[in-house]
Amino acid sequence: MSTPTDTNRDLLTVIAYMKAAPGKEDELREGLRSLIEPTAAEDGYVNYDLHESVEEPGVFFFYENWETPEHLDAHLATPHLVDFAGRIPELLDDNGLTITRLRRIA
Repeated sequence: MSTPTDTNRDLLTVIAYMKAAPGKEDELREGLRSLIEPTAAEDGYVNYDLHESVEEPGVFFFYENWETPEHLDAHLATPHLVDFAGRIPELLDDNGLTITRLRRIA
């Protein structure tokens, strides 16, 4: 089994973390799923994998890889992401969205 960074260590890896506001778990899950198809068509997309915590349903992570930081910036400016960002106060807990950019070092 391999990951995208096995063959290209220069990819920008992103972990996006968010927790649903109480009672918004299903709505957030569906909203996040709706981002996958349009994101897969973007330039610089490598993968955009949605995960939900086993221990704490309603906690979500995107594991993403992008060819360059500029591709990620373009992704964050797309209409589907801008629209989703406008729903963050309604769907996410008070901590909002955390995006961590990573480079594979080993």
